[in-house]
Amino acid sequence: MRILLVEDDALLGDGLRAGLRQQGLVVDWVRDGLAAQREMRTAVYAAVVLDLGLPLMDGMDVLQQVRAAGITTPVLVLTARDAVADRIRGLDGGADDYVLKPVDLHELAARLRALVRRSAGQPQECLTAGGVTLDPAARQVLLDGAPVALSTREFDLLQALMLNAGRVLSRDQLEQHLYSWGQEVESNAVEVHIHHLRRKLRPELITTVRGVGYMLARAEGPA
Repeated sequence: MRILLVEDDALLGDGLRAGLRQQGLVVDWVRDGLAAQREMRTAVYAAVVLDLGLPLMDGMDVLQQVRAAGITTPVLVLTARDAVADRIRGLDGGADDYVLKPVDLHELAARLRALVRRSAGQPQECLTAGGVTLDPAARQVLLDGAPVALSTREFDLLQALMLNAGRVLSRDQLEQHLYSWGQEVESNAVEVHIHHLRRKLRPELITTVRGVGYMLARAEGPA
């Protein structure tokens, strides 16, 4: 799960990035409001952690402008602005969550997972499809109740497909879910990961839509 971290404090930003990576998240980090706005407009992120007191453009202005542009990426505001009026302004301005500094990293990661689930219309903590259960918090996958060992990339790719069940994701979109800046991406990396997932889980679980991308079928509700 790829996250954009927007924090101008070098020490805090470095600690947040390292801690979120330890929680299994892929993290890109920018330090000013203009860079945050640019990334949110041009890149694919599962969620954004946004400070408010930023150089070049205040975090509230970033939030309001990207929402006005129709960008619906979940945003968790992480700030020292603790006045009730600030919290109300942040939530009414388009934030999906508002958290005060300092924050426990485990709680921050859990809040991000919850935001991403809700934005994908998934109310339950665990994702299920075709006998496969994925637990984002434990980073565990079960096939018919039995654990299956996946690599980090395989887990993240499966999670992206399950969160977007019923929707075709292109190879470029999947790469953006899996890799942060500066990470080398082999030309056939996604195809290799898909092959491994089909072999370890079920061949029919992931459908190839020729010339478009890959899709995991949406589970049908009860009749």
